[in-house]
Amino acid sequence: MFIFHKLSSIMFLLFIIVVFFPYLVKSRIFIYYGCSQEKFQPNTPFETNLNSLLSLFVSSSSQALYNSFAIGNDTNASPESAIYGLYQCRGDLRTLDCTKCIEGAVSQVGLTCPYSYSGSLQLDKCLVRFEHFDFLGKLDTDLRFKKCSKSVSHDMQSLRRRDDVLIELGETNMGFRVRSSSSIEGFSQCLGDLSPNDCNSCLSEAIANLKNLCGSSKAGDVFLAQCYMRYWTSGYYDSPSESSGGDDVGKTIAIVVGVIAGLTAFIILISLCRKSPG
Repeated sequence: MFIFHKLSSIMFLLFIIVVFFPYLVKSRIFIYYGCSQEKFQPNTPFETNLNSLLSLFVSSSSQALYNSFAIGNDTNASPESAIYGLYQCRGDLRTLDCTKCIEGAVSQVGLTCPYSYSGSLQLDKCLVRFEHFDFLGKLDTDLRFKKCSKSVSHDMQSLRRRDDVLIELGETNMGFRVRSSSSIEGFSQCLGDLSPNDCNSCLSEAIANLKNLCGSSKAGDVFLAQCYMRYWTSGYYDSPSESSGGDDVGKTIAIVVGVIAGLTAFIILISLCRKSPG
């Protein structure tokens, strides 16, 4: 009876995780993530510095929407322990909401990039990124994620308004910019480590990607390594869309957690069976 009671508790806990975790994942909208294939060993100076960096992200986000850090890069430290990182929240967030978003990103980046020397995780409202090398302030316009609505417009007037909005979004220089024209709306933002000129270059590349990849779609998102831009027509922003695969992050994390939960339940089951009489 004792074993049955314990197993029932375990299965109930596993049931709760399997049933409710997908809803928890969907409560934070994932955009993309990326990890290095090179892994570090646990209990090393790099792991210590990584944990310190992630803690700095959370504490600093209560004061500012963006910050960058370098740890272990002084001359007395081992080159293997150096780590560079930044976080950034969307420019229209309050610091309280920024902190909540960064806390969520920090808690998930360990699941998506376990023991990785480099990792980045972009949520709908914030980004965290860390690298083993100094990437701060260096222009990078690689495409990380794109999403285009399935609804297509051939209205030339609407496309001209869309293009006018994109041009204005590309003139942000720095910070967060929101623009609209009739029913067309959009916003853009560069990472805080970019210079004004590099920010303009990144946003120009984002505009080119939106036009080339999304064509005449009524909504489009493009996330480059150091900037992003979104536009939508009223009533189309939340419509079904085609993406480059970032939506699979939630599924990946759900699978990882499910596997961990299953292994944990199996280990506890074996332990209880060994302790039971006979």
